Amino acid sequence: EIRLSLVGSEMCIRDSPLITREEMTMTLINSVTTESLTDLLQGAGYRVNQTEQNGIVQLLSASQGIGYAVRFGNPGSEAGHYVDFTYSCALRVQGELPAGLAELWNASRRFARLSLQGEFLVMEMDVVVAGVGETHLRSQLELWDRLLQEFIVYLREYSQQAAQLQAQAEAPQAAQSQPREEAALSLIHISEPTRLRRI
Repeated sequence: EIRLSLVGSEMCIRDSPLITREEMTMTLINSVTTESLTDLLQGAGYRVNQTEQNGIVQLLSASQGIGYAVRFGNPGSEAGHYVDFTYSCALRVQGELPAGLAELWNASRRFARLSLQGEFLVMEMDVVVAGVGETHLRSQLELWDRLLQEFIVYLREYSQQAAQLQAQAEAPQAAQSQPREEAALSLIHISEPTRLRRI
């Protein structure tokens, strides 16, 4: 019965007049261009600037004040077409980066990776274009937008936790020195009236 139902479903899809195999093939996207990704971003409400550096073209955009770039990867079969691209957000690190920050993110998140590149902390997400639909590209953009917001919250919370752990680690040393100070103050308080009485 399972085999018959599967065959029947396949026949219904194959013989359905609503969509043909040719139409299904036409809706699939096998590569992207700077123009097609610009249209995708602008259609989602993002402002886009196209820049070129050392012959490499990339798109610059931002989400809620957080800037990011779209870098193109492997070229497709046609000139100006690419079969993959990367969303990339680089933040300049001021001061010492808390240990384990990038490693914990990479171990707990699937879709975007963190890496320390010189003085920049970089979050990147790759998108492969191989027989996908436009809805897939839009969903990847929405996922990237959510990851950007989560990235900022993660940095803030991780830094606060690291500061708390450091304060807890330094607390015993401060506690050891504090009684000596209290003892010294107590001795001063005790000796002063004694001297006064002697006078």
